[in-house]
Amino acid sequence: MENKLKLNKTFYKSMLVIALPVVIQNLISIGLNMIDSIMIGQLGVNPLAGVGIANRVFFVFSMICFGIYSGSSIFIAQYWGVKDTKNIKKLFGMNLFLGLVLSVSVTTVAFVFAKQILSIFSDDIAVINDGVTYLRIVSISYVFTALSYAASFNSRAIHKLKVPTIVSVIAISINAVLNYLLIFGIAGFPRLEVAGAAIATLIARVVEFIIMFIYVYKSKDHPLAGTIKEFMSWDFAMFKNTLKTSFPVIVSESSWALGNTVYYIAYGMIGPSAIAVVQVAYIINDLFQSMFFGLGNASAVMIGNEIGRNEINKAYDYSKSFLNITLLLNVIISIALFLARHAVVNMYNFDAETNILLEKSLIVFAIYMTPKMFTYMFICGILRSGGDTKFCMYLDLISIWLIGIPLAFFSVMVLNLPIHYVLAVVFSEEIFKLVIVLRRYKSRKWINNLIT
Repeated sequence: MENKLKLNKTFYKSMLVIALPVVIQNLISIGLNMIDSIMIGQLGVNPLAGVGIANRVFFVFSMICFGIYSGSSIFIAQYWGVKDTKNIKKLFGMNLFLGLVLSVSVTTVAFVFAKQILSIFSDDIAVINDGVTYLRIVSISYVFTALSYAASFNSRAIHKLKVPTIVSVIAISINAVLNYLLIFGIAGFPRLEVAGAAIATLIARVVEFIIMFIYVYKSKDHPLAGTIKEFMSWDFAMFKNTLKTSFPVIVSESSWALGNTVYYIAYGMIGPSAIAVVQVAYIINDLFQSMFFGLGNASAVMIGNEIGRNEINKAYDYSKSFLNITLLLNVIISIALFLARHAVVNMYNFDAETNILLEKSLIVFAIYMTPKMFTYMFICGILRSGGDTKFCMYLDLISIWLIGIPLAFFSVMVLNLPIHYVLAVVFSEEIFKLVIVLRRYKSRKWINNLIT
């Protein structure tokens, strides 16, 4: 009994140490994104829709980064379990290299082909023009974002989250303040509207990058503080071995991001109001789901650490504990989102019809939160920590591209449903995913030690 009590105490302490900084970081980040959307929303539905579709490019880019870094962090978490800092530096260097190549490529494409990209989502000239203005400026920030993300993701895997969280909070705060000054022309600053929002984001990302890497190299014996030689000491064999596990994560996250972006094409067929509603609803939903993001990160790191130590039964016990916590949080947060819908609607300067659509869409998000967050915990927090990335990739590809996307276009083009009903139909693919992933979890086939 005493040993079990001690185990529980150790579990919850480790969980909170990893999860709380991520939760705080996400709460502040998403909260300030919400404030940004309110500011841009004051300019009208078209600017908000333009920024919304422009940010689809960043969304896809950030999810590819997430795929690269979270795939590598599976190895880093297991290496950290045995304190192998030499290989951690190699993997971090690999992440920096891949992030740099990706970000330069996406920035070039987004800057040169901004109008063509945004025309896919909307045929409204005002929406496209606002989106082009925003995208060409903000795309320059992608290089700094990729490198900062690499440092932040790898810090989570080695249990160093406090300072990266503070750095993120500083950057996000700078973004919010500059948004207010530059969008509306406050305190002598020029009124730049959509362009001001993009410039604010660019400045904040540069500051975040600078502070993050000063922290890594000024910290005593920081596991990520390597030389260029150490960063580039990985060979093709290590790259191939890492990619074998990471590639399915990259494909999974990329296809998920691209699929969600394709959803926006369907939403755009309904009109600018539908895009604005979806953008706001997702931001609010993410704000309420911040607890799950922290919990998923804690699960991936803690289970990965135990698998790296070959404590397989302990890793499985941890997974069950995380699922029980997920269930409790789902009940609380789903009810909270449902009750908060009126307050959310009142924060935006939309017309009466758009307000009604937003309120109904938030109800849909509240109803589907439980299956969505359970599949998130299973895939990102548990199965991937054991290296079961191929299964997760196939499940994501099937559910999004063979179920979700066809349902989205059928709902819009054939059934002519309003946006809240379209969302309800699209989210039904989460039920399919949950049934399949639950069977996989119970089989224990997802538990693999990748470093032995």
